[in-house]
Amino acid sequence: MTTLAITNARIVPVVGDPIEGGTLVAVDGRIAQLGAAAGIRVPDDAEVVDAGGRWLLPGFIEAHGHVGIHEESNGAMGDDTNEMTDPDMSPARAIDAIDIEDEGFRDALSGGVTSVVVKPGSGNPIGGRTVAIKTWGGRTIDEQLLRADVSVKSALGENPKRVWAGKGKTPATRMGTAVVIRQAFEDARFYAAKRAKAAIDGEPFQRDLGKETLAAVLDGDLIWDQHCHRHDDIATAIRLAEEYGYRLVVNHGTEGHKIADVLAEKGIPVIFGPMFTTRSKLELRDRAIGNLALIARAGVTVAITTDHPVVPINFLVHQASLAVKEGLDPVTAIEALTINPASILGLAGRVGSLEPGKDADLVLWSGDPLDVTARAERVWIAGEPVYAWDAAAGRGITTPRFA
Repeated sequence: MTTLAITNARIVPVVGDPIEGGTLVAVDGRIAQLGAAAGIRVPDDAEVVDAGGRWLLPGFIEAHGHVGIHEESNGAMGDDTNEMTDPDMSPARAIDAIDIEDEGFRDALSGGVTSVVVKPGSGNPIGGRTVAIKTWGGRTIDEQLLRADVSVKSALGENPKRVWAGKGKTPATRMGTAVVIRQAFEDARFYAAKRAKAAIDGEPFQRDLGKETLAAVLDGDLIWDQHCHRHDDIATAIRLAEEYGYRLVVNHGTEGHKIADVLAEKGIPVIFGPMFTTRSKLELRDRAIGNLALIARAGVTVAITTDHPVVPINFLVHQASLAVKEGLDPVTAIEALTINPASILGLAGRVGSLEPGKDADLVLWSGDPLDVTARAERVWIAGEPVYAWDAAAGRGITTPRFA
């Protein structure tokens, strides 16, 4: 049994008030106790870390990234983000393309990011299954799993139009993209009915991996992660979700502020970003960091994404800081990095806040992480040290992955 105790910390549990001079105890990778020092007994066998008044928060969550499947510095050979050989790639799984030695994972730790939901790209109307992983700690991706299957990535708007019109295939328009998605769900419905009948009749049945994926969406087992920027594409995403009854999460939501009241009324969350980009295409014409504050004020549950490597994953917290500058409530900003993405993507039972029973994914900051001068000084995943800032060397040190 391994025990970690962090004492004399300003604990920010996210789901409760900050605790000054608090103590947190983790046993075998899970949080066992936290609270005011006087109420916590530190076990005799614990490794004790004196925080010296620094801020202790749960690890941040990148809710929409491509770390590991769109590797940095490896060019086309390191880019496995889009399988653009068929508009419907629902059989594909992001987990099968992740290189855990991608430098983005080390960058994630330096920015206090301990979990990431890795998603296929937006070249296809249906891109494939996503996966939730920890950003360090394993020799294989399977040893870093938080959840093997979280959602299915889908795309509306310019990207699938551009890709498939260039190949002379459907979809070449927004109409065509919706056709691909609708037909795929119609086929999945029929498939699910045949599967059910075969089970009743005791007949053999040949599984179709893509239709199994979409049937899981229809059954509510997988979330539908919808890439969309423009307000009309967001409206189409809502229309499709209501036609087929699946759980929709808007990814990017650049113009979500224009119909924020609709999103709030329907309880549809938005994973907003990336924010540090130019208006590189028409559907980003109204891109503005302040749009996030408008969406949140309307009552929409929001998370923040870097869309790594579009924006480096360690800049996740800096996007939150500038969103606060542009009007986002600071409490909401921290929630958008922690408990909100965990709740949106069904991971809140393990990550997103500091509570007994949850994974001991912990980050000790030099100060308020929304202060751009603050630094993630130490990081633990499942109670194990994985990163520490070395002031003398002027760089962060990660624990060896293959020791």
